[in-house]
Amino acid sequence: MKRSNWTRDELILAFNLYCKTPFGKIHNRNPEIISLSKILQRTPSALSWKLANFARLDPSLKKRSIQGASHGGKGEIDIWNEFNNDWESLSFESEILLARKKGEKPHQVFEKEDAIVIPKGKERETIVKVRINQNFFRATVLAAYRLRCCITGIAIPALLNASHIKPWALDIENRVNPHNGLCLNSIHDRAFDRGLLTILPDYKIKISSVLQKQAKKNNPISEFFIRYDGTSIQIPDRFLPDSNFLKYHNSEIFKP
Repeated sequence: MKRSNWTRDELILAFNLYCKTPFGKIHNRNPEIISLSKILQRTPSALSWKLANFARLDPSLKKRSIQGASHGGKGEIDIWNEFNNDWESLSFESEILLARKKGEKPHQVFEKEDAIVIPKGKERETIVKVRINQNFFRATVLAAYRLRCCITGIAIPALLNASHIKPWALDIENRVNPHNGLCLNSIHDRAFDRGLLTILPDYKIKISSVLQKQAKKNNPISEFFIRYDGTSIQIPDRFLPDSNFLKYHNSEIFKP
């Protein structure tokens, strides 16, 4: 199974898995790494090492003095830059490529999950691309935060959302950009979306005066929200929230 040069398709699939794998699970015993290694006809060790090569390029890890593999090739740099310059297109390309390698049709997964039937024609293409990219965004953001709400630490995936900092409808280019995402539980996700709390560029939590006032007569608000005012979020392993997106949310969505 020993092979040398990695093709562009192989690197795209490796980066796709890097995005969706919590940093602490990048090792050759990870079932997801074993599964993809079989598809690529590579060893799990070779694939896990390739993921570690991508980790060396991650500025979020460098800020935390965490090192990936010490050596790597130009191929990882090229793919890293391709994704970071066009998350919308490359995420979709990687998911389609992965589905083909598995012999699957990408839309079948969420049709089964949501019990929906995707219409045919151009509308179908649009819906399929949006849903595929939404699934990639969710998996990437949750993996970056180790499947934990960045405010409360809740670690139940069914209760977690990949929240857009700058709303999905307002910024097409950054809909899939994980730097535009936070992992929040459902309640705090809704509050963030409605501007009742925000995250400052220094990653401190700020609670709206709307909730501050209501807390005086509603104790659960103090328990769920006020206690976190001024505290810091749990920093993700990778894909730190972009300060420009946070500033936008602070000024345009948050209700002081």
